[in-house]
Amino acid sequence: MSEPAIVIDAKRVSDLLDRLPAGEASALPEALRAAQAAFRHVPREVAAAVARRLSVPASRVFGLATFHGEFSLFPKGEVVLKVCTGAACHGRGAPTLLDELLSKLGIASGGTTKDLKFTVETTNCVGACAMAPVVSVNGELRGNAEPSAMAKELLGGRS
Repeated sequence: MSEPAIVIDAKRVSDLLDRLPAGEASALPEALRAAQAAFRHVPREVAAAVARRLSVPASRVFGLATFHGEFSLFPKGEVVLKVCTGAACHGRGAPTLLDELLSKLGIASGGTTKDLKFTVETTNCVGACAMAPVVSVNGELRGNAEPSAMAKELLGGRS
């Protein structure tokens, strides 16, 4: 997966690190959440700086960042679309919906547009089978998603 170009503001990194208690390994999950919120991902250089600040091995930081689904080492778009591919959604058109979104955006599943506007991912189940197919838009569920209507609503004039 190629990473979109993104510039990491040193001041924002410094501010993030200043809020962390030096040498406190227990602050690691919150540090990663802060980085994810600030940069829409956990930049590698920020993860390394967090490791130094908290006095933990970099492998521990990267291990946590890659294990938990809430974190990403790659930039996420402003809008994160998660297409449910569970059994009910699959049977009611999720593959077509996913293909339509990916085609319109020109990315692969799990990818982010170069302008960092959209990320499209799949998820196994969102627990809303009665509304299948379902798309989560930045955490807000949209049910009975019709492929062309959903693409038009979310992507507007993109083609």
